[in-house]
Amino acid sequence: MPELRPDPAHPLDPALPDSALKGLGSRAFGVYVHVPFCATRCGYCDFNTYTAGELDSGSSPRSWLEGLRRELELAARVLVVPPAADTVFVGGGTPSLLGADGLRSVLDAVKDVFGLAPGAEVTTESNPESTSPEFFAGIREAGYTRVSLGMQSAAPHVLKVLDRVHTPGRPGQAAAEARAAGFEHVNLDVIYGTPGERPDDLLATLDAVLAAGVDHVSAYALIVEEGTALARRVRRGELPAPDDDVLAADYEMIDATLSSAGLRWYEVSNWAASDAARCRHNLGYWRGDDWWGAGPGAHSHVGGVRWWNVKHPARYAALLAAGDSPAAGREVLSEDDQHLERIMLELRVAEGLPLDVLDEPGLAEARAAAAEGLLDPSALDSRGRAVLTDRGRLLADGVVRRLAG
Repeated sequence: MPELRPDPAHPLDPALPDSALKGLGSRAFGVYVHVPFCATRCGYCDFNTYTAGELDSGSSPRSWLEGLRRELELAARVLVVPPAADTVFVGGGTPSLLGADGLRSVLDAVKDVFGLAPGAEVTTESNPESTSPEFFAGIREAGYTRVSLGMQSAAPHVLKVLDRVHTPGRPGQAAAEARAAGFEHVNLDVIYGTPGERPDDLLATLDAVLAAGVDHVSAYALIVEEGTALARRVRRGELPAPDDDVLAADYEMIDATLSSAGLRWYEVSNWAASDAARCRHNLGYWRGDDWWGAGPGAHSHVGGVRWWNVKHPARYAALLAAGDSPAAGREVLSEDDQHLERIMLELRVAEGLPLDVLDEPGLAEARAAAAEGLLDPSALDSRGRAVLTDRGRLLADGVVRRLAG
């Protein structure tokens, strides 16, 4: 894949080829906003985030917001006729540290440039510890329609290993406050497979999730990322690495528990109580739609062109203040690249992958995978789609490799 990186003296030209702009607006369009600020750094996290002690005086929420406005104005010029946003997702980092007024300013900046399509989904991530009834009322009034809360676990000793600072009961309380403020759609994030987590700990977490009454749950296996405090602890032998067999058993417990409570999987790591509860923004990623990612380190995709921003907030703000693009690199996806990504992403969703996407060897592998219990034979035969079975979800990466050839 051709990759372009700017010389500091000659930043990347943000212009997109006509081929990328063709069809813009006919596909769902999302806006992702990355908030790079956190109160503390969790030991497992390798996201592009910074605590106050890691930033100099040139990096602040104010300078970041000014940079964000400039990048959105740049987006309007690059896209020529910017489509209304079907979805907006404010992630991080910890967006709730901006407060309700800060998040209102973020959404107003998006509205000023793109506008919102009728019925747009507008999500913000939030740390339960930096929320309150007043916060939820404020962001609901500002136009947010969905809240995603980081829970991770209900077990104090698991939270300690993850370096999470919230109290175990706070996520459920925050979810109740969000619902009371008028949010119909509330998500809780769970991490499973943390060293020292027992089956009873995970079951207690799931019980707490269900007691919170949310309509969406995201559950992710713990990944030990290089460069994190957790990776250093594992390397020193202080903690064991996550065990694949344990992770598989945990996933099966999560799926069975959530399914019995009426939350159905619609993507390998996501469950929703109804179609309306599904995260439309993330579905846009899995379906290869268009989105503009604004903020330090954010990634974008429009019409087969992908690019990503510089990571540091100070560099991000400085480039935009100088009238330059904050992009650090770009790649134009070939037809083969797009074909592979479509298989990799669409196979993860419950609707599955249309068989006409596959070549003959891929079709043969799909039939073999169905015979092995990895793909649903009835979906293959009656609907012409490759749909993962329960067992297939545990081995999804391997199924993708087989179908892609």
